[in-house]
Amino acid sequence: MSVMDFLTVLLLTFALFMLLAGAFTAYFGSGKSRTIGIVLLVVGLVVGVLWVYLAGFTDIVDVELGDVVWNAFLYIISAVIGALIAIGVFLLAIMKS
Repeated sequence: MSVMDFLTVLLLTFALFMLLAGAFTAYFGSGKSRTIGIVLLVVGLVVGVLWVYLAGFTDIVDVELGDVVWNAFLYIISAVIGALIAIGVFLLAIMKS
């Protein structure tokens, strides 16, 4: 995994979670928190769209966007499955003792 692949996963994950946090805060918040939610939403949208544009349509960021996103998805799913198996083994060991 190259530095640009790492940066792509980092920025796209950041953008996704900013979008989610902003939408949640804007929907459920009131007053100042609603405004903060909208700002978070816009920041996430700008970062995500800008990085996808730079990675897909320019030579500034040299990365295969589809491959990086697919690999990141597989790594995350693998990590979650591994963690769930480890928790299951831990709980099984604790319950049997």
